[in-house]
Amino acid sequence: MRDAAAADGGSGADEGATLGVELVPDDRLSEIVSEGLTAERVGYDVAFVTCHYNNRDPFAALTRLADETTELRIGPGIANPYELHPVTLASKTATVAELSDGRAAFGIGPGDPSTLRNLGLEDERGLRSVLEAFKVAQELWAGERVTHKGTFEAHDAGLNFEVPGEIPVYVGGEGPHMCRMAGKHADGLLYNGSHPDDLAWARDRVDEGRADRPDHRGDFELLAYASVSIDADAEAAREAARPPVAFIVAGAAPPVLDRHDIDAAVAEEIGDRISAGAFGDAFELVTPAMIDAFSIAGTPEGAVERMSGLLNHADGIVVGSPIGPDPETAIELAAEAFERAQ
Repeated sequence: MRDAAAADGGSGADEGATLGVELVPDDRLSEIVSEGLTAERVGYDVAFVTCHYNNRDPFAALTRLADETTELRIGPGIANPYELHPVTLASKTATVAELSDGRAAFGIGPGDPSTLRNLGLEDERGLRSVLEAFKVAQELWAGERVTHKGTFEAHDAGLNFEVPGEIPVYVGGEGPHMCRMAGKHADGLLYNGSHPDDLAWARDRVDEGRADRPDHRGDFELLAYASVSIDADAEAAREAARPPVAFIVAGAAPPVLDRHDIDAAVAEEIGDRISAGAFGDAFELVTPAMIDAFSIAGTPEGAVERMSGLLNHADGIVVGSPIGPDPETAIELAAEAFERAQ
């Protein structure tokens, strides 16, 4: 990952831009590990394993990845502080750091509203809970005992083992307040966006937060957490993008929908169908305009142009779901496109 983000808060990536990949444990863990190994082989810097109750355990996947990779930084992305107690979440991430010899990263955010609705947790989403959770985690990783009373409670909590290395915290979000908070308090922002207009807006919000960032917090990077689907067959790539785009649209804030002229009522209907488990119906509601706005979907040549646009504003890109109709091939194609885009 990048050793440093631009100290003056300027936009754009340099030759040290970060390349990440999102691994979704909706398949057997052996497949997830294979994709992670491919990413490491072709030069990715970080792999985030997604956290949704209806998929396989992300920390089981991270344990396997820690054992079988040697250079790739790995971590949950994006975890939320409601399904697990934040202290437990910090401990699990610290265990990943130990297993990987200090290669852990921590992606944390307000969570996916469509799946949190199934757990009765949708109303828990918010900035304060995310900020409190990672601040307490940082204290625990530093070897401190923590007493906390806020969106959650902890009483003289501590870890019984030493945490190797530094664990960078990446806030996942897209709202203005979350972007500003990340710029002020975190090591990076995983901005859920695939369009240059969204990343330009996010850069401005991050820089507003960074204006109040203490020097001791060090460097910061804005990463475009982009839905990517690359294949030689452009239509196959676009069809593969429907499922993740449905989830993105369902969770998008009203200003984001407005920015791309997406009907908020349709977005709400997509979210309702996802929550009901009617995934096919939800995916059918995804329009070509939604795919254009919320994914990089098509041929490698098209991906180069779109990634180049993102890197005018971001410090790197996380290649997110679905990656492509053939994920391992697409991981390689995306790395090649990213290299050409810089």
